[in-house]
Amino acid sequence: MSILISGGLVIDPANSLAEKRDIYIDRGKIAAVPENLPEGTELIEARGRVVCPGFIDIHMHEDPLNGSGDIDDIEGSSIFACMLRMGVTTAVGGNCGENHAHPLRYLELADRKGLPVNLGMLAGHEYFRNLAGDRDKYGPVTAQQKRSIAEEMENCLAGGCLGISYGIRYVPGMDMDELKETAAPCKGYGRLVAAHIRSDADEVFDAAREFLEAGLELGVPLEISHIGSMAGFGQMEKFLALVDSYRKINKNICCDCYPYDAFSTSIGSTTYDPGWLERYRCGYEVLEMSEGKYKGQRCTREIFEEMRRDFPDCTTVCYVMQQSQVDMALAHPGVMLASDGTLSSGQGHPRAAGAFPRLISEYVRRGKISLYRAIDMMTAMPAKQLGLEHKGRLNPGADADVLIFDPERIRDRSSFEEPILAPEGIDRVIVNGTTAAINGKIVSSRSGRAVRL
Repeated sequence: MSILISGGLVIDPANSLAEKRDIYIDRGKIAAVPENLPEGTELIEARGRVVCPGFIDIHMHEDPLNGSGDIDDIEGSSIFACMLRMGVTTAVGGNCGENHAHPLRYLELADRKGLPVNLGMLAGHEYFRNLAGDRDKYGPVTAQQKRSIAEEMENCLAGGCLGISYGIRYVPGMDMDELKETAAPCKGYGRLVAAHIRSDADEVFDAAREFLEAGLELGVPLEISHIGSMAGFGQMEKFLALVDSYRKINKNICCDCYPYDAFSTSIGSTTYDPGWLERYRCGYEVLEMSEGKYKGQRCTREIFEEMRRDFPDCTTVCYVMQQSQVDMALAHPGVMLASDGTLSSGQGHPRAAGAFPRLISEYVRRGKISLYRAIDMMTAMPAKQLGLEHKGRLNPGADADVLIFDPERIRDRSSFEEPILAPEGIDRVIVNGTTAAINGKIVSSRSGRAVRL
């Protein structure tokens, strides 16, 4: 099947391109426009629209497998359906040290069944720490357990995983030796190490140095995750300067951020261990329950203690970040966009369904950043950081992951009350040369495949 997209403004930062031209797709790849179009070529008129590479979400959280050990509900309220409807064509799961299943198993399922989007995976440190027999996230592991984790990481990288992820915040017992030893396999492959660092707010600087120092010794690409929720409380300017100082030594250091001033995590997570009220200088009312019997309600001390004790997996939204700090992060040239999207039975933070169009509606149209810069943050930058040579670009030979949208109409509609509403203004999403979504409606839910290095 061949497709000709004509008349659109093509923005392709990977190839320093921003001009009107035609894009031709043949057998799942971008190709040179032929002099004579083959019979049956689909013609798409894109006048007045932007044509760009499909977005790449370098930091999201894949859905759990169902009771049969399979990927479920891909056309309804799944994270993958939300990704597709907001223009993401390649998503990267396994972030923050978390895997819902062995990452190579998840990739096999993606290939066998197909997904709405392409999927790459990181090997999650916490997942393999648990697999090695760890039962105390607040304590250290043994030397044998560290070796076991490192061996598993090596196997994951050999099987095509894009890198290794850490949730240092969620495993406080991990020390620098464990971090360096278990991340060492990335050195031989030159692959990414990503981390939700140890702490945030005024503690973010020491936390960042810990990760960055380990990265310098390893000499690998580094990514600090969702920095709006790490330094978005008044520390952002100093935090970015700190990261920049390390980037002078290792140019492959980057950060990601989502365009919201509230974060989301489970109420039982270590984020809410004793001391969180003092760290954020807040009261219990900053927390909103996203599910369960108190869904939509703000916390009291009584609700917090009850839910943390009886329903620790309950998703919360915490309204403590400063919008100006998030804006500062997203204006920085070393920061990419990522959703950090995660859903629980269709509930969660609206970033899972709205982060990417929101960057255009709230930042580009308000004059905070340019459209070219925004598309770079969502395509070329993450592709380069991951080492994906055929993603995030529209030159001949690249994978035909393409997005067509109206720059004046595109906007997110998801909200904290309705977190999976599809955005507006996205005309078409093409995944591997197949039209997968039209005007927010999924028309092909199996066009995505596993992405391996």
